[in-house]
Amino acid sequence: MARKGKKQSTHRKRKSKNSKDRFPKKFKSENEDPSSSEQYKPQSNFSENLSDGSDTEEETLLTTLRTDLGVNYQVIANSDEEEESDSENDSTFTPSLSKHGIEEQDSDIKTVLSDDNDEDVGDSCGEDEIENNCDPFMKHFMNELHPNLLESISASPPNVRTTTVFWPNLGELIIKIPLCSKTVVPQDCKTILGEEKNFNEGGQLPKVYNLQQTTLVDMHIKLQIVNNLVKIKAPEYSETKNGHEEFMTPLQNEIFSIINNYQDLEYTQRTFENAEDIRFVYCLHIVNHILKTRTKILNHNAKLADTSDMSDDYRDQGLVRPKVLVIVPFKESALKIISLLETILMNDDKGHVMNKKRFLEEYTGNEIPMPKKNPKPLDFQTTFVGNTSDDFKIGISITKKSLKLFADFYSADIIIGSPLGLRTVIGAEGESERNFDFLASIEILLLDQTEIFMMQNWDHLVHIFDHLHLQPKEFHGTDFSRVRLWCLAGQAKFYRQTLIFSSINLPEISSLFNKKCSNFAGYIKVRNIIETGSISRILVQLPHRFYKFTANNLAESIDKRFEFFTNNILPHHRTTQMRQTMIFISDYFDYVKLRNYFKKEMLTFTQICEYSKPEKVARARDMFFHGDACFMLYTERFHFYNRISLKGIRHIIFYSPPHFPHFYSELCNLMQEALMNKKIGHSTNMTVSVIYSKYDFNYLSAIVSSERAQSMLKSENNVHMMMLGG
Repeated sequence: MARKGKKQSTHRKRKSKNSKDRFPKKFKSENEDPSSSEQYKPQSNFSENLSDGSDTEEETLLTTLRTDLGVNYQVIANSDEEEESDSENDSTFTPSLSKHGIEEQDSDIKTVLSDDNDEDVGDSCGEDEIENNCDPFMKHFMNELHPNLLESISASPPNVRTTTVFWPNLGELIIKIPLCSKTVVPQDCKTILGEEKNFNEGGQLPKVYNLQQTTLVDMHIKLQIVNNLVKIKAPEYSETKNGHEEFMTPLQNEIFSIINNYQDLEYTQRTFENAEDIRFVYCLHIVNHILKTRTKILNHNAKLADTSDMSDDYRDQGLVRPKVLVIVPFKESALKIISLLETILMNDDKGHVMNKKRFLEEYTGNEIPMPKKNPKPLDFQTTFVGNTSDDFKIGISITKKSLKLFADFYSADIIIGSPLGLRTVIGAEGESERNFDFLASIEILLLDQTEIFMMQNWDHLVHIFDHLHLQPKEFHGTDFSRVRLWCLAGQAKFYRQTLIFSSINLPEISSLFNKKCSNFAGYIKVRNIIETGSISRILVQLPHRFYKFTANNLAESIDKRFEFFTNNILPHHRTTQMRQTMIFISDYFDYVKLRNYFKKEMLTFTQICEYSKPEKVARARDMFFHGDACFMLYTERFHFYNRISLKGIRHIIFYSPPHFPHFYSELCNLMQEALMNKKIGHSTNMTVSVIYSKYDFNYLSAIVSSERAQSMLKSENNVHMMMLGG
């Protein structure tokens, strides 16, 4: 059905033209003339917009689907008849006077000017639905923590109950939930005025939603989103034997069952096959969270307009507006996420995306050309598709039917950025221009493709975590009468949900959760054994020797590894028979240490690292192939970004197991006769050596399997040999 009125579209164009969408260096709030906003008639009823009357079959299908999903068709129509008293223009704020007599601007709750849509206060998911005590959103954010629960999560280490469960698709889950030693009885919890005070009782074990018996509404998904999902999924439906349509795959359902419970999740089994499923489910969670927060604020605004009572019940925001922080490695990743957010939020012609043209110009193109001759591995082509720039950040503000891209950070609901892009904004100690107040009230922190951060700069990521939930240095227009009490008390970090998705089980990820995450609702790690390691994909028959060394702690292992290499491994490779030895190094600092040692010992070697220029790389490869250099120092980060086929390798020393397990089999498969210099050595004289300790267990498991790695670490023997391939 055609959209009503020409006036609305004219207003949209004017807003897009006048909006300040550049990302400012100092992140000052944008203040526009409030008189420029206009109020329009509400949109026609949802039932009128479903079809034009001629699409009877489509209308029948949609009606049937809503019935199965638990959507009350008449309720939606009735809610759309109510005129919304409050809608948001994310770049314009109305000055207000708080009860403390301070004039505030740029407040989350004062974004009350008209936007592109005339939305209803009683939108598709009203106040009554959100205030349902069973809604995880309400259970997680609305109450303060019980003192005993606060004591449990503040302890070092936290006092938690650990449970292991098995789910059909995720597999084994390790669940850690902080304990609250005293059962909360509301009658015993009074305010100074004698009113009942409810405390948060802590997290509960997650339960898998039964898609055959549970509707999306029962899963506390906003009805607006449900309606859009109907339109997205309807063409793809296939009825199950029970006659219900499933909107999620079993994997998506299990992930959503956890994250909708606002518990932390560490999932390290992301693959290229399930990547889109994972992306969709966390985008669904983000939009659902933002819309619920927004509905709460708008309804409280409407109530406060009719009363002077500033009860704590109306506290519904943080110290600053940004609620969700998404960290991804490339612009292409951000492009996919924002496209999904748009689809989930407004899958129809009534939605509007501000600055979309600029966004597409900046976040597309700049693709890496893939060679047709000697093509790169498939995983390389998939990882580096699209715009692979790793320096970006973008603020996104959301209303019911619109997205504003490149929003000022303090006007944004969602911030998406790379570790480097966010690090440049945060700055370092001593720099004149620093800004990290926008991280003070993050409620959902999401990391996707986390393994790639290891190849960029992990320190940037740690730096971001270190600046979460710090006390803001400026007010940023905050109305403190509307800030949640637990946020004012400095407890925001205990409410933050952290979701990390990775294709590799990195110990650094577990370290982040142990040291930087304190979600009172609990932490869940998906832990499954690796039955077959990457070593099984080696086609060349080679002897593999694994050398174990011991160290008392991780810091000591750095020096112990170097000592073991120089005393036990390197001497055997300094003979003429062991020429053309490549030393694969995962860490750049280890590379620098070995390079300096080789220079000191005056060994003939060549080197390739991530900072090597193309002409030096070509020269190093030529020298190594022709035997002019006995050794080659080769870093994992260079291999990740280039994936060259190195010729002439007869011996490989893995200074430590590679982070990416398929690099092990990939490099070993380069040791084939066709790639050898037949004038040097013989094919029968080839070896592979790996140096490891107990701190390399995760990486070792991905190569040889979990069971074998555990056996090797427990064994009294320090050398294990395997003959594989062929």
